[in-house]
Formats: sequence, structure tokens, C-alpha cells
Amino acid sequence: MRRGEIWVARLNPNQGAEVGKLHPVVILQADPITQAGLATVVVVPLTTRDRLGARALRIPIRARDRLLCDSFAMADQPRSLDRSRLGGGPLTTLSRDELAELERALLGVLGIGLS
Repeated sequence: MRRGEIWVARLNPNQGAEVGKLHPVVILQADPITQAGLATVVVVPLTTRDRLGARALRIPIRARDRLLCDSFAMADQPRSLDRSRLGGGPLTTLSRDELAELERALLGVLGIGLS
């Protein structure tokens, strides 16, 4: 499991507007933390739904390898998951440009560097 890889995650139970069910997720956590055996992993879920009003928060990821549908990484939905929720991966790995675009969107969501 490495930063930028896409894995399948069981996101239920969810609450309210949280993403649920089985979804591909992008691993965001730094590799040294993941390799150190931390019980949780920081991820961002993918969706196939394009929302025009959320375009700045949705990073397009083209279908390739074992990711079968064009998708969008949801920068507004980062979360930590127990490793036991992850499996079936990696489906593919983000390109350097895709990961950089996702990082920029996350900085905006978190309000980092916007002073």
C-alpha cells in the first residue's frame, strides 16, 4: 500500500453526506507512516459522478489498469480508515500530475496556504 495508489474500501457504515458502500479510494498517507504499521490509513474516495458545482474539489482520474470507470477523487471527503477496510488493490496509481492536483485541492479544502 503506497501513496497515490487506488484501492477498494468498505466505507459503510456512513452517516449523513459521507460516502458509503464499496468505493475506490486514493491512499494519501505518507509511505513511511504506512510502512511503520499505523492501524489507519488516510484516503480520499472516488466517485463516477461529476458535480458541476464541486468541480474545484473533484479531480478527474481516467480509467486504466484495473480502475474500470472514469472517476473523480473527492478532495472534500478525506478520511482515515482502519486497514481492514481496504482490499483489492492496487487498482492503479495516480500520475504525478493527478496527485499534485489532488494535493492542491486538499490544501484548499483545509485552508492551508490561503492567507
